[in-house]
Amino acid sequence: MPLAKALSISLFGLAGRLIEVEADISSNLPAFVLVGLPDASVNEAASRVRAATANSKLNLPGRRITINLSPASVPKQGSGFDLAIAMSALGAAGLVDKHRIAKTVFLGELALDGSIKPINGILAAVIAAQKLEIDQIVVPLANLSEAKLVSGLKIHGFDHITQVANSFGANIPARPPGEIIEGIPSQPESVPCFSEVIGQPAAIDAMLVAAVGSHNLLMYGPPGAGKTMLASRLPGILPALSECQAIELCAIRSVARLEVNQLSTAPPFQAPHHTASLVSMVGGGGSQPRPGLVSLAHNGVLFLDEAPEFQSSVLEALRQPLESGSITISRAAGHAKFPARFQLVLAANPCPCGHSIGSGKDCTCSATAKLRYKNRISGPLSDRLDIRLELNSVNAALINSEERGSSSNQLRTLVTSARLASLERLNATPWRTNSEVPGSFLRRNLRLDRKTTAQLDFALDKNLISMRGYDRCLRVAWSIADLAGRTVPSKDDLAKSVFLRGNEL
Repeated sequence: MPLAKALSISLFGLAGRLIEVEADISSNLPAFVLVGLPDASVNEAASRVRAATANSKLNLPGRRITINLSPASVPKQGSGFDLAIAMSALGAAGLVDKHRIAKTVFLGELALDGSIKPINGILAAVIAAQKLEIDQIVVPLANLSEAKLVSGLKIHGFDHITQVANSFGANIPARPPGEIIEGIPSQPESVPCFSEVIGQPAAIDAMLVAAVGSHNLLMYGPPGAGKTMLASRLPGILPALSECQAIELCAIRSVARLEVNQLSTAPPFQAPHHTASLVSMVGGGGSQPRPGLVSLAHNGVLFLDEAPEFQSSVLEALRQPLESGSITISRAAGHAKFPARFQLVLAANPCPCGHSIGSGKDCTCSATAKLRYKNRISGPLSDRLDIRLELNSVNAALINSEERGSSSNQLRTLVTSARLASLERLNATPWRTNSEVPGSFLRRNLRLDRKTTAQLDFALDKNLISMRGYDRCLRVAWSIADLAGRTVPSKDDLAKSVFLRGNEL
């Protein structure tokens, strides 16, 4: 029977759906018809497949070829179905082994000469195939190093359709393969060292606490006080990503159409300019949503320098992913969910001119201008910041001092040790850092005695702090205790967490 089937993967965001590409050859008038909700780029595959097979001496019969992309209710987008369509048609024509292709996922775009071109989202598609327990996958040769980041699968890379057809039983000489591009071994990225920071010991201590619990942080102070310097060094003291986290980050980068050819364990660092749009920050686009900067900073740091200069809509859009650790983009075709558990670091001047505190210069801003500048970071967003840090200018005596602080490597050792302590405590829970632990769990399962929380209880009773702020102080206190090697936060740890939370900008 002139009927064959191949498999492919349809991506919407990071979620993959298995698509059965069925081909039927009938004796009607010659035609090449695609059904099953294909978009324009998928419909154009008919012309690409016809030309690619003909130019590769894999002549399809001059009859009606019907390709069904099942399930038909799922919209199909992109050129990545070309290879699966071609192989199912060749299987129906009896040119390749239809039984072998029926258990194989094919991904790739075809050129008119039969070459197989790379596509975006290969890693996410391979992960989806692995979850569906399909271990035989064919990808473009240029995407092979990216696909092989996922272990335990039989992944084959080809750069011409004759090679694919030959490997699945076609009696045709294959074009010699090109050079296989191997992934480069992961190397730690160059991150500036904390030993270069001068005269800000309190700020470095606060950065250590923030790194231990992955706490959100606001730094404000006059220009040149070292806010950007400190933020850019934060990734250097964070623990390396696990293999699972690194693969997840690479999948996000692949869907975002960024180059992926190696597995990096360095925590990501994103620092957009204040003119960044809402879509670039949270993700979106057309019918096929792409991840934004909040997702590209997943398990890393998102740094907003001059935070009050960002559009208010951009800043307010951060509130939901800060709580949930993910971002959902809704379109008519469905909902794309991207992970977005990032550590937010904001830097701001105390006023528009930047000299109202700690600079030694006279402030030229009016009271109205100061208030307007302060209100650009809203109360709800400010309430989600665990640590608020005021920086002052550094004097000449500190600059000329020979004394230098600890290096990033030394600080990373302290952070890693403290993270292990929190991981051991949270081992039986779905959370991995103190900032993720919900307040209800802290107050019930990790409850502190009333003497320890007396100061915090007083602040809550007097409406000096919100319930969210109360819980966030508890989380910071646990990070301080982990850093100090204590199994339970002390009264001093809780007092320090209240001090680090500080006042709003």
